[in-house]
Amino acid sequence: MTYLLQFLFIAIFAVAVGLFSKKAKHIWQNIRLGKDEDFSDQPAKRWKNTLLLAFGQKKMFKNPLVALMHFVVYAGFLIINIEMLEIVLDGVLGTHRLFAPYMGGFYSFLINAFECLAVAVIAVCAIFLIRRNILKIKRFLSKDLQGWPRSDANFILIGEIILMCLFLTMNATDTLLQSRGAAGYSEHLTGNFIVSQHLHGIFSGLSDGTLMTIERMAWWIHIVGILAYLNYLPYSKHLHIMLAFPNAYFARLEPQGTMKNMTSIQNEVLYAMQPELAPTDAVAPDKFGARDVMDLSWRNLLDAYSCTECGRCSAACPATTTGKLLSPRKIMMDTRDRLEEVGKNIRTNGSFQDDGKSLLHSYITVEELRACTTCNACVEECPVSISPLEIILELRRSLVMEESNAPQEWNNMFSSIENNFAPWKFSPDDRDAWINS
Repeated sequence: MTYLLQFLFIAIFAVAVGLFSKKAKHIWQNIRLGKDEDFSDQPAKRWKNTLLLAFGQKKMFKNPLVALMHFVVYAGFLIINIEMLEIVLDGVLGTHRLFAPYMGGFYSFLINAFECLAVAVIAVCAIFLIRRNILKIKRFLSKDLQGWPRSDANFILIGEIILMCLFLTMNATDTLLQSRGAAGYSEHLTGNFIVSQHLHGIFSGLSDGTLMTIERMAWWIHIVGILAYLNYLPYSKHLHIMLAFPNAYFARLEPQGTMKNMTSIQNEVLYAMQPELAPTDAVAPDKFGARDVMDLSWRNLLDAYSCTECGRCSAACPATTTGKLLSPRKIMMDTRDRLEEVGKNIRTNGSFQDDGKSLLHSYITVEELRACTTCNACVEECPVSISPLEIILELRRSLVMEESNAPQEWNNMFSSIENNFAPWKFSPDDRDAWINS
């Protein structure tokens, strides 16, 4: 029976890791559809960003209480899953609490710490569920979260609570069986643990056989749940748990107000002012701006997958606040959805086959793009350094320069800049006339 269970565990573990690896490969391939950009400069500063923004969650601490709660859940995900190493080895080798005889008192210290953290995670997840579903915080009620995105957050929080309860149940029944000298448990005495010992009263009236069944069920559901969570992650907004680190590392280091200009356009302006500098063999760029996800930088596509859907960007956006159609969160969600669609198209057909859609128009409308004031509030607020503004600017650039699609007020300004080198309809010769008034 033991060998059969080992085989079953290895099979489940191999399938779970295989499916996750396949999806991770697809996500990596999708991100690489974007245009190349180099982010290898200033590695020391980039590592600092990674530590402060991704691990330390620096921006979250603008609201210390919420940040602390979020950090508890985040730490619970990272630290408690260190225990996964022992569980996996136990499953593969057919052992029970493999590390306990070798680590002695330190083993009990670790499990006690994990149990305290598990209780904290349960409490915080319950608070987050209340915030979302009872208190109904405004940024969680936006229409761009209708359907799956809203359910996704609840599933994750409920799943975390279940996994932590299973962890405590497993420990409680295990230590109770140890105290009874049950075969297979009394060989590795760990003593009672700080939290799970208080659950002994619930199980004390049960027979050894029933306790073993509960302990084994808790162990199996706990590990299978974690493996299921691993494969759920790439389809969820909680993929940011993994991608926040590379996203913080590859963040742009320029001041946030700096806009990325097209060299070819800058040269056109230069050549208009100094025609003698214009080369005779100049080649126009294939595209201006971005119409679809393939026209964006790979860094923009990494942003899309890293989005936490927390809504801090939209809550800070003046366009969203005043009731306009634009939502920076929706920009990132739409980009990710379109990227997934394009990736599936390529994998199905071997190369991208025109599906009559594009990120611009099919997913993100002209009205949304024109509502943006380029104030950078969304970029400033994002806890993992995502920039919806870069995508908005690239799509607007395509609208204006590829489709000549701009409001009349913009066209008047463009004409004035082209003819008068200023946004106003005044001759350059009259620019200093105000001095004489």
